[in-house]
Amino acid sequence: MDSSFRRELIVDNASNPFHKETKDNQEFIKANTHNESCIDNINLYVKIQDDKIIDAYFDGEACAITTSATSIMLKNIIGKSIDEARNIMKEYYKMINEEEYEEEKLGELNAYSDISKQASRKKCAILPFQTLEKTIKIYED
Repeated sequence: MDSSFRRELIVDNASNPFHKETKDNQEFIKANTHNESCIDNINLYVKIQDDKIIDAYFDGEACAITTSATSIMLKNIIGKSIDEARNIMKEYYKMINEEEYEEEKLGELNAYSDISKQASRKKCAILPFQTLEKTIKIYED
């Protein structure tokens, strides 16, 4: 993925995020994560049925990296089983930490492959996945 396409993808998802909504729905598991060093504070709402993520949305205030990463993450996990979502998380964390990973499993999330060059932005890029982990843990408990 070239840098101009990567930038365009991030800007588009930050400006027009997928499933950024404000609604109160008791059928969804809610988890919150915030970044202590900036404004990032997101709520993630995930509906899981029979170990499958059937819907999800988010709200809150966040920088362009966190907003776009959450948007793209949601596109990648809705319709997936919990195991598939965990596999995406695993590959994403590998990518963020500059380890060998399977690019084809991440799709548009590959836009963050160079984020490690900006250490302060790494936390922004992983925040949505930390929140997803929380929702899965709540579901499993």
